[in-house]
Amino acid sequence: MTSYPRRTTRRRWMDFDSFLLRLTIPVCSPINPTRRRSPPSTKKEQRNAMDGLGPNAANSCPVTPLEFLERTATVYGDCPSLVYNRTAFTWSQTLRRCLRLASALSSLGISPGDVVSVLAPNVPAMYEMHFGVPMSGAVLNTVNLRLDARTISILLRHSASKLVFVDVLSRPLLDDVLRLFPASAERPRVVTIEDPYEDAPPPQSSALTYEKLLETGDPEFRWVRPRSEWDPMVLNYTSGTTSAPKGVVHCHRGLFFITIDSLIDWSVPRRPTYLWTLPMFHANGWSYPWGIAAAGGVNVCLRRFDAAAIYAAIETHRVTHMCGAPVVLNMLANAPDSARRPLHGPVQVLTAGAPPPAAVLDRTEALGFAVSHGYGLTETAGLAVSCAWKGQWDRLPASERARLKARQGVRCLAMTAADVIDGDTGESVKRDGNTMGEIVLRGACVMLGYLKDPEATAKAVRADGWFYTGDVGVMHADGYIEIKDRSKDVIISGGENLSSVEVESILYGHPAVNEAAVVARPDEFWGETPCAFVSLKEEASAAPPTESEVIAWCRERMPHYMLPKTVVFRAELPKTSTGKIQKYVLREMAKKMGSAARPSRM
Repeated sequence: MTSYPRRTTRRRWMDFDSFLLRLTIPVCSPINPTRRRSPPSTKKEQRNAMDGLGPNAANSCPVTPLEFLERTATVYGDCPSLVYNRTAFTWSQTLRRCLRLASALSSLGISPGDVVSVLAPNVPAMYEMHFGVPMSGAVLNTVNLRLDARTISILLRHSASKLVFVDVLSRPLLDDVLRLFPASAERPRVVTIEDPYEDAPPPQSSALTYEKLLETGDPEFRWVRPRSEWDPMVLNYTSGTTSAPKGVVHCHRGLFFITIDSLIDWSVPRRPTYLWTLPMFHANGWSYPWGIAAAGGVNVCLRRFDAAAIYAAIETHRVTHMCGAPVVLNMLANAPDSARRPLHGPVQVLTAGAPPPAAVLDRTEALGFAVSHGYGLTETAGLAVSCAWKGQWDRLPASERARLKARQGVRCLAMTAADVIDGDTGESVKRDGNTMGEIVLRGACVMLGYLKDPEATAKAVRADGWFYTGDVGVMHADGYIEIKDRSKDVIISGGENLSSVEVESILYGHPAVNEAAVVARPDEFWGETPCAFVSLKEEASAAPPTESEVIAWCRERMPHYMLPKTVVFRAELPKTSTGKIQKYVLREMAKKMGSAARPSRM
């Protein structure tokens, strides 16, 4: 094993920072509180009175969400911070474990700016790394567990990862990843994360494991604060809904703002009990690793889950909050009676990642879940838009409430602006709920850019001051945005632009449909026609509907030009780790089906 020189665990960053500030920032004259001064009588005198006021050593400290952990350990030190099976920690223990991790990484030679990767599910170590890794000055890179070995190998080499933490059950996958490294490429060091609750071969006695590494760290380590709030803190690769993931870099400043914003927008109270049904490796769990720490809550970790596991965890731990893609809502709504448990009270659920069908929202809320809906991207580090709820909407029928809640909504507080613009003119589209354009965003939470990809960065973050999302939407008269599609998912049939999301929303209302995704299939007459891929509910397996029956059902509920011409039944639709249906996979399947024959008159 390579020996690395130990580095001191004590640093005098603050003293050095103060020294720099004294060199570069003019110090204001002290104000004598006993001396009364007449107010300036002219604008010039007023401007002169403001001279010398501005940034100083006390008001210009770089902001970072890492600071939340120290405060919470002081306020809620003896309160539970994390629960995983029979393992439980308090907030004071979590702080000390994170400081040990930061100290140990520094001792291994990890320097500020180095990338440290993690390949793990929602286990305690994964949560701790959201603090411990950047506390060492390193950049945290959480890797999607569902990616194949070839893709992970590309990502680790692209990021120049220095060290990889890997869950014990994913160690065989990482071994395959490292075998794909070229002989000349530098391989990252590997640390295995143990799990006493899993039946897995133990690591070799000489191997460095996560708990062994923590034992070498200093629990009083003075962690490495960012020299600038613009310093990179995390590196996330886009989730895989496209075939070419890009490395998204976020700084301490952006993550600080998105974390505070997420707590305010969702009205998270003090000491919530949060169930981790959203993978932390997906956009850092929408910032809630830091957010739940700020609120002094309890993190209930689940390695794997289904409807029965979610309902059981809610009952056992009296869960108050959880996040997830619409697939999680669908899982809860369609759970068999044997899996369901009565809720102790309303459970707050925040959903995003794909437009949730109104029918699924309606069924989920009927069970007692209070659903909030938002919209964000990996490039915004979390939710940038939310469907801010209005009290008067509570008086509407359930179907109308669900329709309104399915909209993405208005910008969150940390965003400066959100709009839908015409791609040709660059002007805002009409607020009529019908005119489609591209959704654009501007605000503190937008990424620094794509790692080593200035061309893609310039294409997404343009000189006009907007981040172009690639999502197609409309603006309603009340100023609420609604996504209609990804730009690449719009179906052009006979010259008409069709929203696959609208067709899917109607399909979800079919009593036998569990999941639905609509993509374009080549058509020799229309150019493209909608092709629907659907999975069926378990109770429909005895008498499943036919393709013609589903099409006939749709014909009664949508314009004929939107009608799916092809319906493909599958046991399960391909998804990303966060439950997003991988439409690019389905598009390839539809393309291989070939061109549909010329239709008869409808």
